[in-house]
Amino acid sequence: MPTIVFGDRRIDCPAGANLRTVLLRARVPVYNGFARALNCRGFGTCGTCAVRVEGAISEPTPVELRRFSFPPHHPDSGLRLACQCTVLGDCRVTKLAGFWGQRDEGAGKPER
Repeated sequence: MPTIVFGDRRIDCPAGANLRTVLLRARVPVYNGFARALNCRGFGTCGTCAVRVEGAISEPTPVELRRFSFPPHHPDSGLRLACQCTVLGDCRVTKLAGFWGQRDEGAGKPER
């Protein structure tokens, strides 16, 4: 059973689970600010569930690639849409700042 690490939380989930669903069920902050209410509910169109993921997850979907092709996201940001990710094994998830979760506060500028 894969384990997702989010901050100081460890969340076990079945292999093949949707990352967004697992995070929401564990009550971890997938969305920032108003995006909690204003999001596409997992269709991959809004981009507000963007996260940094390290570990075993599925390849980007066509929907995800399309969304990252226009601002405020960038195709080379290294971010993923939680709603489009399938958990394949252990992984670490980080939510960045900004409405769309695209701003790396540590770097002081938007992710590119």
